[in-house]
Amino acid sequence: MTHIHYVECNTTHEKNFVIDVPIGNHWLLVINKTPAQFWVNGELKEYPAHNAILYCPQQKVYYQACADQFVNDWIRFETNEPYFTESSLPLGVPFFLNDPDYCYKLFELLVIEHSFNRDYKKSSIDCLLRTLFNKLLESYFQVDILPQHYPLLKLRIAIQNHPGDYWTVSKMADYLCISPGYLQNIYKKTFGTSCMDDVINSRIRMAKEYLIHSNQSIAEIASLSGYHNVEHFCRQFKQITGYSPRKFQKHANE
Repeated sequence: MTHIHYVECNTTHEKNFVIDVPIGNHWLLVINKTPAQFWVNGELKEYPAHNAILYCPQQKVYYQACADQFVNDWIRFETNEPYFTESSLPLGVPFFLNDPDYCYKLFELLVIEHSFNRDYKKSSIDCLLRTLFNKLLESYFQVDILPQHYPLLKLRIAIQNHPGDYWTVSKMADYLCISPGYLQNIYKKTFGTSCMDDVINSRIRMAKEYLIHSNQSIAEIASLSGYHNVEHFCRQFKQITGYSPRKFQKHANE
């Protein structure tokens, strides 16, 4: 059982903001969206944006702004859930989030659920907290995180959400302000596939949806999926799926 006392997202404070609690009463999770200083192992240390820090009850809590403003998400709660009480996460030590946007969205949903007395409020909050905690674990135990990891995630999301756009290796490299060769190296290392293969697979995935759920022509579907040449689209579609677009459509609708 977990009881939330307060949960807020995008809380903004002035540059003189300080939290100083010698002995905390509850669990506290803070995610800083701007650079901040945290009291860690007996000294004040500065950390960049997109870090999370978890405090347990009876632990000293001290952090402050170190820029023109301090923006954070935070939640103060009581819990007897083993995934918190027996956590392998460090206590009172910030760690970098490998997908901060995902965590920010979970915080927004927690704020919404906590603000209304809905029928499934408790179970919804529990699911959101467990998901958030899983993301924290993923971040903490992921080794060798590249400085470009977060921009790479945003690039991949953009590719998968808009595969029909005009994607080239050069355009993607410019997006991250790195060389095309370095982009291809770290993209494959991070995601296990090349950036252009990701584009192609995302386009074919989109084409499949159009073929199954729309009445548009093959030429129109090819264009919507990012192909300017219908023959090239058909050839690539068959290479990946084993079917021509027309046969795939017929087979899917049988």
